[in-house]
Amino acid sequence: MSPFEALQLPNGQVIANRIAKAAMEENMADAQQAPSRQLKQLYKAWADGEPGLLLTGNVMIDRHAMTGPGGVALEDEQHLDSFREWADVARAKGVHFWVQLSHPGRQTMANLGQQALAPSAIALDLGSFSKLFAKPRAMTEEDIQDVIKRFATSARLAEKAGFTGVQIHGAHGYLISQFLSPLSNHRTDRWGGSLENRARLLLEVVHAVRAAVSPSFCVAVKLNSADFQRGGFDDADARAVVEMLNPLPIDLLELSGGSYEAPAMQGEARDGRTLAREAYFLEFAKELAIIAKMPLMVTGGIRRLPVVQQVLDSGIAMAGIATALTLEPLLLKHWREGRDLNPQLRPISWKRKPLAALATLAVVRDQMRRLSIGRLPNAKTAPWLALLRDQWFIARRARQYRAAMTQSSR
Repeated sequence: MSPFEALQLPNGQVIANRIAKAAMEENMADAQQAPSRQLKQLYKAWADGEPGLLLTGNVMIDRHAMTGPGGVALEDEQHLDSFREWADVARAKGVHFWVQLSHPGRQTMANLGQQALAPSAIALDLGSFSKLFAKPRAMTEEDIQDVIKRFATSARLAEKAGFTGVQIHGAHGYLISQFLSPLSNHRTDRWGGSLENRARLLLEVVHAVRAAVSPSFCVAVKLNSADFQRGGFDDADARAVVEMLNPLPIDLLELSGGSYEAPAMQGEARDGRTLAREAYFLEFAKELAIIAKMPLMVTGGIRRLPVVQQVLDSGIAMAGIATALTLEPLLLKHWREGRDLNPQLRPISWKRKPLAALATLAVVRDQMRRLSIGRLPNAKTAPWLALLRDQWFIARRARQYRAAMTQSSR
C-alpha cells in the first residue's frame, strides 16, 4: 500500500494517509501548564506538512505529576479555550489530532518538589544521575483509582476541546509501563505479580477512557515492544498484552520501546541487543502484527520514505516520524513532490550515555523551539550548547512551577 493511502480505523474514522507525526516532549507550556502560543505555532508548522495524524507530546493528567516543568496538563476546564485553539490548528488541514495522555510515575524530576508515585517504592537506576529523580512512594488502591479516573477525565476534556482522539501512554517507562514491568512492579496485590495483574492498570484505563468519550472519538495505546532491560517487560510479555488488548475497542496501537533507564527510543539498549539505526522496532512489530486485531503503528528513527514503505509492506498500518519532522516540518509534502529527503541529526557519541541522551533531547527541543517562533531548524546545533540552554530553561521553569504549586496549595 502507498504511504499516502487513507486508513480507516475500527471506529469508522478515516486518517488521510499512513504517516503520523509521533509524540515528542515539547516542554513548551505556558506558566499555567496550558498550551502556549509557541506550542500552537509549532503544531501549525507540522499541520502544514499534512501528515495523516498529529500526536501531541506528553499531556499530563495531573499537574502535580509532571515529566518536566514546561509540560502541558489537562485535568479540568480551566484552560479549555486554549486547548481548543491548539486543536484548531489541525482542523483546517483535515489532519487528525490526538492528545497523548500520560503520568510519569517514578520518572518525576526531583527539582519539581512533588511526591513521585509508582507501583512500588523503587527508584530509577541512572547511576550518578539517579538523584535527578524523586524517590517514589508505592501507590495505594486509592491512588490507582484516582489515576484511572484522571485518564478518563482528561480524555473527555480532550474531546470537548475538539481533538479527534487520545493516546494512552503505556510505554517509555512512564506509570503504566512501570506497572507492566517486573523490574519496577513488586506488588503482591491484584496490581502486581502475574502479567495479567501487572497489565490490569492499562486495561482499566482503556475501559474508563472509552466509556468517557463518544464512539467516534479515537482511543489509541502506546506500548513497549520491550523495555530492553534484562528481566524487564520483554517481547513475549508484549505479545501477551496485545492479546489482552485485542477484545477492547482500540483504534490504533503504537509500538515503541525503552525507558529513561534504557532509552531505546533513541536507538540504545541495555540488554545486549543492537537496534537498527532506522525503524528501531519494526522487527518486533512484524511479529505482533500477526496477532494484533487493531491497526499497528511503528515509531523510532524513521526518516526516509523507502523505510516508511518497508514498514507498511511489513503489515504495519502506520509509520510514526518524530525527529525528522523537527528538521523538516514539510517533509511529507516534499516526499509527495518526489524529493528524496533524509533529514537527520548527527549522532552524539559521548561516553556518559545518560548525558548523551539528555543532549539528544535538548538538540531536538532546540529545533522545536526554533519552529515555534518561525525560525528555520538548524541540524548543526552544538549538543553541549543545546544541553546548556535546555538545562537553564528547565531550572527556570522548575522554579516557576514550584512557586505556582505552592501558591495553588494555599
